[in-house]
Amino acid sequence: MKFLTQACFGMLFTASLLSTPALAQTEASGPFTLSGGVDVVSDYRYRGISLSNEKVEVQPSLTLTHESGFYVGTWGSGLPDSALYGKFELDLIAGFSTEVAPGTTLDLNTTYYAYPGHHNGAGPANYVEVIGSLSHDIGPVSATGLVAYAPSQKSLGSEDNLYLNLGLGLGVPNTPVTLNAGLGYTDGSLGAASADGQYLDWSIGASYAAGPATLSVAYIDTDIKKTGVKAVDTLYDPTVVFTLGVAF
Repeated sequence: MKFLTQACFGMLFTASLLSTPALAQTEASGPFTLSGGVDVVSDYRYRGISLSNEKVEVQPSLTLTHESGFYVGTWGSGLPDSALYGKFELDLIAGFSTEVAPGTTLDLNTTYYAYPGHHNGAGPANYVEVIGSLSHDIGPVSATGLVAYAPSQKSLGSEDNLYLNLGLGLGVPNTPVTLNAGLGYTDGSLGAASADGQYLDWSIGASYAAGPATLSVAYIDTDIKKTGVKAVDTLYDPTVVFTLGVAF
């Protein structure tokens, strides 16, 4: 169950150690705000697992937000060419974010994961996930809890998935440096790399912001048991991922 993934105890790696696009600068137009960015990552790691075969990928994003808190956005990443997924992932996102108390923000969204270049003969690939997160800031410290649930779908083998995550971020006072740590839990169809469909992923790292650019480095690992097949095991071996993001 992919919704359980970030289940219990996760420390969400703040600037997206799992390849979340860099936060972009914003351009306001009446009640709407447009933001965007482009990341270059040394490895596209999604919840601890490499989806780029440990290769460099480019990941653009664009979000349109209304002053009410509703937003729509898109995020993309290159992928190794395959019959099932093609060469590109395109995520379409619609959600709502609001401050429910001073320093506390609730975000709810639905994300549609699409693979435009995949071959239908390889089976369905696109799927939907519902994601909720609650974050709270205390001075320079930020804590975020996230729950993501993908209901049963053909592309997920007619099974569901739960992902849980709890993350911590610390902005180092009087510096452009942020320290991050995260722990996530996957249970369900998206945990197929593990024999029982369940596994933990964790990360620790730091980011450095300089104007519209952010440089991040993260150590990422999982507790997935090795299969003895090197080409497979390296996809979830411990690794260090570098990300250079530029906001526009």
